[in-house]
Amino acid sequence: MTIRDDHAVAADLANEAGERLLQVRRRMGFDDAAALKAEGDRSSHVFLMEALARLRPSDSVLSEEATREERLDPRRLSAERVWIVDPLDGTREFSEEGRADWAVHVALWERGRLAAGAVALPAQGRTLTTAEPPKLPSSAGGRFRIAVSRTRPPEFVQKLAYLVGADLVPIGSAGAKISAVLTGEVEAYVHAGGQYEWDSAAPVAVAQAAGAHASRVDGAALAYNQADPSLPDILVSLPELAASLLAGIRDLHA
Repeated sequence: MTIRDDHAVAADLANEAGERLLQVRRRMGFDDAAALKAEGDRSSHVFLMEALARLRPSDSVLSEEATREERLDPRRLSAERVWIVDPLDGTREFSEEGRADWAVHVALWERGRLAAGAVALPAQGRTLTTAEPPKLPSSAGGRFRIAVSRTRPPEFVQKLAYLVGADLVPIGSAGAKISAVLTGEVEAYVHAGGQYEWDSAAPVAVAQAAGAHASRVDGAALAYNQADPSLPDILVSLPELAASLLAGIRDLHA
């Protein structure tokens, strides 16, 4: 089993899950948002769990759609390899006709670090992977853009944007926001409203492979495969902006 194999597995599974989700959208339509969300979550989770059981039977899996008992399984904490997946990141956007800011996350945590990952953006027709990390754009200088939640941008991020001279850009799922940093639609993503490991593992794996900055909002390292999968805040940015963003966050919390 090579590292390249794991990159390919992550990309292939994220792609296939994404294609299946597009089929669910076409089959069900958008009249019943709750039913569409439920079927999207369920079908993608089942596909990914069955595929990983077949392709990587010795590895553990942490999925957003797992039961509480499965998430708390102590064998995960002693495993050397754990796949961290979000079968459907951005169910709200998935259930809204015309929206493309939702994703599928597949990441591999191995011996304390993110070793491989892929973020499929099916409605955008692209997948970002650690196999071929995207080339980071350069900051143009002057005002820049920070991706925030469509529905609940944290008040402190609004204050931060004013402090550092940035504009806020609402985007749907966490995966879509981090991907937007890597593709040049925004220059940073700051979040402190509560998340879990599966919300960021795959996009952070790709971001780190691309050379972007990724940390907690206090600058601490992001840690995965923890007993408590809560990972409540995150900063992802172009590397040249990280110092000023972290300084601004410290000033706001002083």
